Amino acid sequence: MSVKLNKRLSSKKKKFPKDNAQAEVLQKLGLEACWTTPLDTASMLDISTWTLEDCAPGEPKDLPKAFLRRLWLLSRDARSSCCQPQNATTKDDDTPLGTKLSDSAEGQCVINPVDLVTALFMSADTFLQQEMTVRMVQCQFAVPLVLPNIDPEEPSRFLLWPSRAVVSQWTPHFLDENSRVQEGDLASTGMPVVSCVKLGRCSISKSKVLNHVLSGLTSCSDTFLHRGMEGGQLPRRLSNGLVEMGWYLPTGDITRDIFSVPVVISNLRGDASTHEKCFSLLCHASSAVVVFCGDLREKEKQLLSSYKEVASKLILIDLSDSESSEYRVVGFVGQSLDEHVGLPEGSVLRGKGLSDEELADKLCEKLKNLLSDNIKFVTLEAAANLAAAKGLNVDEGPVCKKAMATVEEVLKGLDEGSVEFRQKQLPLQGPLWSKLAELEKEESKDKKEEKEIDPQLQKERKDLLAQLSNYKMTPAMKIFTDALFTTNKVERTYFLSWIKLRLQQMQRKKQNYPRNAAPALLDKPQNGAIDDLGDSDSFCTDSFEEEAEEQPMNPEVSEQQCETDQEIQHILQCAEETTEPLSEQKEHAKTVTVQKLNMTSDEKVHEETIPNGSLEEHPSHPKEVSSSTLMPDEKQQDGTQLTVTMTDATSPAKQQMCCDASPENQVASSPQPFEPDPSTLGLEHFLREMGLIFELTHVSPGSGCHNVLRLPSIATDLLLYGIPLELMDGDASNIPFSWLSCVFAELKRRLPQELSRTRVLTNLGVHDARNAEVLSALFGVKFPEGRKRSSRGVYMVALCVPDNLRNEMECDFLLLIDVEGLCSIPLDNKRNIAIQDNEMATVATGLSDVLLENVFTPSEFDTNFSVIVNALLRIKERGSMPICHLVVQDEGISSVLQASLLQRVSDMLQAETGDRATSTANKHEKPTSCRTCVKGPWSNTSMSEPVETQYGKSVLKLKENLFEALKKCAPKTEATGLSEFIIRLSTLWDAVKAESFTVGLQNTDTALAFSLLCTEFSHWEDIFIGNMETWLMGAAKKILATNSNALDAATHNELLNELKNEAREEANTEENKVKKKLEAYLTKDDKMNTEAFRSILLSNVESLKDRVTEVILQKLSAVCESHCSTTQLKKFEAVLAKKQESKLNALVEKSKSTKILLQDADLEEEFDSVWSEVLSNFDFRPSEKDDITARVTDILRQNLTSRDLQKHIKKLEVIGQPQPSGFQVYDEHFGYRSRLKHMFEDNNRIQRMEAQQLASKIIDECNQFVAHKCSLLADFSDRYITEILENVEKAVKQKSLEIRSAFEVDLKVYLCNAVCQDFQKLHDRYAKDKELLTCITEGKSKYLAMFIYYFRKRDQCQRVAESFIAMVIKPTVLNYINSPLGMHIVEEIRDKVLQFQSPRAFHQNLLEELIKEDRFESFLEYLGSYDNFRMRKIQNTVIAHLSESTNLGKWRQQRLGEIVGNISAAVSDTADGTNGLLSDTKPLLERVCLTLERNGDVNVSRDSLTGPLFSITTEWDCFVKCLMELLATLRLNLAQEFSQKTDIPQLLDCLPIKPQHILFNRVRGCDSHCPLCGTLCEEAEVGHQVHSATFHRPIGMLPYESCGLTRSPTSITGVNPRVEKDTQDVCQDLCSLYPNWNISTDEHNSQKTTNYWRYVLVRFNRKFAEEFKQKPARIPEEWRTITQQEAIDSLRMVFLSG
Repeated sequence: MSVKLNKRLSSKKKKFPKDNAQAEVLQKLGLEACWTTPLDTASMLDISTWTLEDCAPGEPKDLPKAFLRRLWLLSRDARSSCCQPQNATTKDDDTPLGTKLSDSAEGQCVINPVDLVTALFMSADTFLQQEMTVRMVQCQFAVPLVLPNIDPEEPSRFLLWPSRAVVSQWTPHFLDENSRVQEGDLASTGMPVVSCVKLGRCSISKSKVLNHVLSGLTSCSDTFLHRGMEGGQLPRRLSNGLVEMGWYLPTGDITRDIFSVPVVISNLRGDASTHEKCFSLLCHASSAVVVFCGDLREKEKQLLSSYKEVASKLILIDLSDSESSEYRVVGFVGQSLDEHVGLPEGSVLRGKGLSDEELADKLCEKLKNLLSDNIKFVTLEAAANLAAAKGLNVDEGPVCKKAMATVEEVLKGLDEGSVEFRQKQLPLQGPLWSKLAELEKEESKDKKEEKEIDPQLQKERKDLLAQLSNYKMTPAMKIFTDALFTTNKVERTYFLSWIKLRLQQMQRKKQNYPRNAAPALLDKPQNGAIDDLGDSDSFCTDSFEEEAEEQPMNPEVSEQQCETDQEIQHILQCAEETTEPLSEQKEHAKTVTVQKLNMTSDEKVHEETIPNGSLEEHPSHPKEVSSSTLMPDEKQQDGTQLTVTMTDATSPAKQQMCCDASPENQVASSPQPFEPDPSTLGLEHFLREMGLIFELTHVSPGSGCHNVLRLPSIATDLLLYGIPLELMDGDASNIPFSWLSCVFAELKRRLPQELSRTRVLTNLGVHDARNAEVLSALFGVKFPEGRKRSSRGVYMVALCVPDNLRNEMECDFLLLIDVEGLCSIPLDNKRNIAIQDNEMATVATGLSDVLLENVFTPSEFDTNFSVIVNALLRIKERGSMPICHLVVQDEGISSVLQASLLQRVSDMLQAETGDRATSTANKHEKPTSCRTCVKGPWSNTSMSEPVETQYGKSVLKLKENLFEALKKCAPKTEATGLSEFIIRLSTLWDAVKAESFTVGLQNTDTALAFSLLCTEFSHWEDIFIGNMETWLMGAAKKILATNSNALDAATHNELLNELKNEAREEANTEENKVKKKLEAYLTKDDKMNTEAFRSILLSNVESLKDRVTEVILQKLSAVCESHCSTTQLKKFEAVLAKKQESKLNALVEKSKSTKILLQDADLEEEFDSVWSEVLSNFDFRPSEKDDITARVTDILRQNLTSRDLQKHIKKLEVIGQPQPSGFQVYDEHFGYRSRLKHMFEDNNRIQRMEAQQLASKIIDECNQFVAHKCSLLADFSDRYITEILENVEKAVKQKSLEIRSAFEVDLKVYLCNAVCQDFQKLHDRYAKDKELLTCITEGKSKYLAMFIYYFRKRDQCQRVAESFIAMVIKPTVLNYINSPLGMHIVEEIRDKVLQFQSPRAFHQNLLEELIKEDRFESFLEYLGSYDNFRMRKIQNTVIAHLSESTNLGKWRQQRLGEIVGNISAAVSDTADGTNGLLSDTKPLLERVCLTLERNGDVNVSRDSLTGPLFSITTEWDCFVKCLMELLATLRLNLAQEFSQKTDIPQLLDCLPIKPQHILFNRVRGCDSHCPLCGTLCEEAEVGHQVHSATFHRPIGMLPYESCGLTRSPTSITGVNPRVEKDTQDVCQDLCSLYPNWNISTDEHNSQKTTNYWRYVLVRFNRKFAEEFKQKPARIPEEWRTITQQEAIDSLRMVFLSG
């Protein structure tokens, strides 16, 4: 496990099958190479050991590694087949699979999880399969038992070896003297095996039902994957025919346990009819077979009928959806119950219509009833034999069986007892070796004290060596070493794995049957009862796709199969005959030997080929086993032997006792888990003996024996491939230095010379702290588990560090050291175990670079804690100290207390450790021990207990902390080589032997006293830090209280230095306080060696003071710097705000004037201009500046050197000096041949011109480049010069000119010299307060967002305010101005124009204007449309009056000022109390309107305020500002409009009260017309009854229709007396007809009256006739003599007299 080398184990290369669906799945997963070179345990180095995070797979090829990595972390998501990061689809579209693996309804799942598990087991060797199986069982996952072959034509493979390492504890439910916790492995433990298969199509999920059976109905676990899980609905391509198994273990709690004994439930994937061999195996090798039956067709019925001999085992579940009994198992069984199958009554369960939970409940009850009957137990070992007999391949082949047989030979005689076996076969580990160690220690102590060596000690040592010289290698060790010398690496791996498993198995048997068990039983498989041979689990099909294609089944059983079945049946019959009924069996297990199968391994057992599964690649993992080697006391047979073992655990009487037992009694009867046996053997004892054999050849040269010199090479092989090397024998408390030196020398010889640096990581914990399990969880290594066997010793494993970590850790190998058996019960109780514990802990701690202190709830806190602390004190005394980390396995009060004390001690002791290269930054850094809590599965007594959900994360976190600690070792100590490691170990062991420490090996008081002092010191440290923090707060207030403007550079430095000096003085004062407390404490405590630890303690005080002082000084500088930076930042923000305000105003005005809404891009551009201006002109604090000229020169020098132009280096001296204004091309830039070639072409003018043009082009491009870079908001970069030089080289290369390199060099020098000044300015601009500049630059996006926000708000305010002014305020203002204007005009006109005094005056004036105007059209309008005529005349009068009047403008200006003042007051009243607050403008504007109406006597129309237009949220004062500005603009515009020439008609139309209408109403009269002439009544008195008119119209001027009288042309002449008489008569008649009209004859016939109309008639007689279509009137001649004046006079006379 520890090292991966390129050398592979010899193997037969298997050809990868092509063109089948199974092979395509492996290719999709990237596992096709694993078919010929399987995955091995060494692969886990890359996958898990050095991995610090659980990365989600991105594509299907990542799934295998993700599965293994998560499985090693015991993650519940290990079987997930989902890919997450990029996309879940596979890129290979030409897959021949029926459905693409990536087409998943489950999202990103790309393969069925069962196929993923199957693919990994197909691609792994048997040793990795075993590791995977152990971890899958820990996760409560189902594990493969029968693995289908990737080639469908080849038989499946029965996996026995992986289950041999699966070990767990359980508590059965029988109450007798053996009622105690039992422990066993999955392979050899006899237990009921229930196999589940499916026949026909079923709608229910068999796997989900089995999950409920295993875990109960309340908390179902996903042991078996099913279609309801993620990815479970995808079609299975690889796992059809797979048999999985889940292991149920009782806890002893009868109220919770489902079954009273351990039960294996197996599950066949796919339809049983298509996997007949597996079905046959399960039927014959199971205690019960559950068949989930769908619609049964003929082939399914024939298949069931062929298993009559196992009918008593069958449980049929009817799940058919068919209504016809023809296809249902109920109908089939009912018709031919005895004839076909012979099922016992009650063997058929109806499952149709039941849920998964209900069906599981019924099945559980059925299985419980079976367990209470005479059900027989089965072992997987026996099932493997049956599998081989049925033609399946078994993974334990001849190589495995040979290795297992060798193990039995090595362990021969162990049944007599481990103590006797040790004395006979492992004698070197006896008292002689321990006594020799004691003598060496006595001699070392005498040398330290400079005493003469006691002759008695020398004599004893000589006698011991003489006895040791007689040693001869024992038979067991000879066989053991020969097995290691084998060239077959696979066999050696099997051997080492099985010897560990076999020894553990024998230990379990001894613990399970401690007193009354027969001795022979201890050598045979425990609980190995087999009735019909073990059941293998079958995982049912959860999808329907696999049943779509039916494979033809031959109803005839082949002859070979018949022979096999007959042979098996014979075996079973013999087993029945030799087995007593369960009710008559004895209380303890018995072993019954049945008929042997005379099958040779060549004929019946498939030989296993493991190409890479040997020790070379899988040395640290248990390997495969054969059932035939389980009985060391029996002679090895050629054939395979089946054993049937019955236990009283299944007796009905015992079961009844179990059922009657109360929970209280049950719990009380359950004993505690196993305690370790000090005498138990392990592989480490054989390896220790091997090392002592080699050591003996150096201690006693005459004792050499068989192949001794080859042993270091073998040990090196084992070390390189993960088998731990014992550094110290903890039982004898001695170190075999000769042996270790040779092993390390061999290791150094094999490794490359450059791979020699080592770092040491040690796990130190007491014997029950699961040290080996912790290191296995972290790195996947296998150390001896001292918790189980009380192995005492210090062990080491070497891990090759990957390339990506070597530089950081400064090492090539990581040596993992594990201390086992610390503070445990010794083999010899007479020895002083405390001394040996202290010796082991001191050696392990002294070798460490990083020490992992493993804290577990101790049974004896004082003893365990003292050993670890004393070891740390001794190593500290020697001048070195490892980096300490703590791992806590539980959160109990004892563990937390111990961890806290250890952490304080470790921190105290690490403080003074000197570094070889400590940086100033880390000089005063406090060394702290990291503490991680890891609740591992090793604390579970049974595999039925779930793994802690945070376990995986805790392991990764702990590993990350340890790797960081290893990286910190690089500056602390230099990595040592392998030779230096041995020297270091030797020096340390010499000091331990001589007890060259102040703290003695038997001292127990110092550790506790020192830990208490550390606790007290931690309290003093808190007080120290608290006082300094209080002082710092006061200093910070002093800094912040300083005027920011006064913090110039000088003031800043002066204040800072003053405070720093105060801080140092304060720290010295606190230091003296702590020292006084420390002296007082040491004086009072007499249990501690004061002088020994005084320097350590004082050093910690000094370190505390320096550390705190440094922190305080840094914080002071930070506070002062923060204050200055904050001041600068506020100043910058103020300048920026001012510039932004100006820019915002301009933009708002622009938006207002152009009516264009600016986009964000436009605003960003405007902001950039403001930002650049402020940033370039801001006064930053000066800081260090670089000389850009020097940097440019260096870059150009490197460029010329890289182009082999060093001869031009001197030209660089001109950079930085003034140069000509332009670049000139010279003849020297051209070669001699070129000049000679073109010498006749006008002295090479063309060539020079082309070169000059090229140079000018390059210079222009360079100038543009520099201008662009200088415009950016970034400091100068060396890359700028590099780009310029690359551009020159590219341009010269593209131009085909015959020029020399001097041209390129001169041009580069010219350009570099030219850009230096510009780039220097750019750098000076940014080489200022870089931190502040960085802070400002990072906040640019925020400032930009605020800029855009403020503009949008202002623009929004502006637009809403404009709308409010336009829609509400302006109409209100104009209404207020125009409302009284009409009345003002009327009053002024009435005062100045007399014609409007009365209707008569107006009428008179109107007639005078008519005659003066002398227009026919006017008279015609007067006569025909008198009202319109009057209105027009009045309007003209008003217009004429207003055109001449100056009062109109004054009236409007006055009203304008009043209304604007009222509006301003209303807005101001509303703005009170809203300053700076965000408000909704709509309710505030409504308040403005209400205030204006209330206080200004104005009617405001608020209809336009409805709707969302005016509902915005903004700062009211900002909105008021916009509003007042717009109001002022409105007033200015209206005032300017009022001062200009007014359009009077337009104005009159706008007036609410129109003056012409008022005047008209005053002169219109009562609207009554004369019935004779149609003239209007002129009476002004209101309510008059009689109408009258002063001036009637002549009848002749009216059309006939207008007059009610018949008239003749002559009636208008007035000269005919008759006519006048007739007229009088008519008038008299009219008066009687119209009494409300006063019509006088005088008024019509008056000469004066008629003169007016006579004149008019004379003027327009013909026009009247034409208008009325009459003949012209005959006009007397005297009428023609009437003048206009006479007509006017007559008119005036009439109105005057009237």
